[in-house]
Amino acid sequence: MFKTITIKIGSNVLTDENGMLHKERVSHLVDQIAALHEKNKKIILVSSGAVAAGRSMVKINKKTDTVSSRQLLSSVGQVKLLNTYSALFEKHNIQCAQVLVTKQDFRSREHYLNMKNCISTLIQNGIVPIINENDAVSVTALMFTDNDELAGLLSSMMNSEALFILSNVNGIYDGDPRTSNAKVIRTVDSTNADLSEYISTTRSNFGRGGMLTKCHIAQKTAASGTSVHIANGTIPNILIDLNNHPQEVEHTRFLPGEKYPAIKKWIAYSESFTNAEVIINKGAFDALNSSKATSLLLAGVIKFNGNFKKGDLLKIVSEDGIEVGIGKAKYDKAKATEHMKDPKYQALIHYDYLYLF
Repeated sequence: MFKTITIKIGSNVLTDENGMLHKERVSHLVDQIAALHEKNKKIILVSSGAVAAGRSMVKINKKTDTVSSRQLLSSVGQVKLLNTYSALFEKHNIQCAQVLVTKQDFRSREHYLNMKNCISTLIQNGIVPIINENDAVSVTALMFTDNDELAGLLSSMMNSEALFILSNVNGIYDGDPRTSNAKVIRTVDSTNADLSEYISTTRSNFGRGGMLTKCHIAQKTAASGTSVHIANGTIPNILIDLNNHPQEVEHTRFLPGEKYPAIKKWIAYSESFTNAEVIINKGAFDALNSSKATSLLLAGVIKFNGNFKKGDLLKIVSEDGIEVGIGKAKYDKAKATEHMKDPKYQALIHYDYLYLF
């Protein structure tokens, strides 16, 4: 069904009840990916599990702090994890490659395009890229929320038709999934659904993220034109079934919206890289939120928080504190301040370089 698929496998799928790598399950997932690969599907694998793999190899000194422990386990475990994947893929005569990234690698458009070129080259040569955050060098301020965020960014960047997010539950439920009357929400309209009332903020046992993060990333990714599926990775043949007949699989699907232009896909995931804030008035707020494509004019700006240069990313905020979107500045703060009272001056942010939340 889908020709290009990004697959994200979470820690709770890859680990057993003790937090160690579940080798049999990893093997079965690789068998499924290999089957898709052999049908000429272009696969990108975003895999957690490095810390879990490291747990079986290292006994950490009790005095080691949490950040250092994670760095240690991920450094050691990443080697084991990739060796495990490599050996399993080799049984199918498939080569895999490791790509470790940090959030900083996506900070500039140039780095973003370099990453895209690297992954494209691997896929064009029949190699399965296995991507993970480089936990050994990432610290809290520079980390992705979790690998769900990384997977969403990559699937948008690579124009994947589908993103499969594998967790240890069947999807998003309309109540507590531990109760018998809770049911899986099968379909979500990514453009206007508010699922926060259904979702627990509890994080998974062995991962950083939770279902709230998955939902937020799924909606953003689906809105950019990718069909997103949250499903249970512990179910046999789940990847094959999601690809061949997703309507028969109990899971949550986020319906894709219209595809964004490439530049907007980068901007959409660059919220943490904005250089300054633009506070806008009600007129500008209403105009940007209308159905008509609208650029941000200086006439709608109340003030700026922070300095910025031409080409910097700006966060747009209403005077009531509502975050509206992100855009790329056409000129610097000095020029913007100089022409604030000129209603005919060129737009501060052109619509083509504007992403609205």
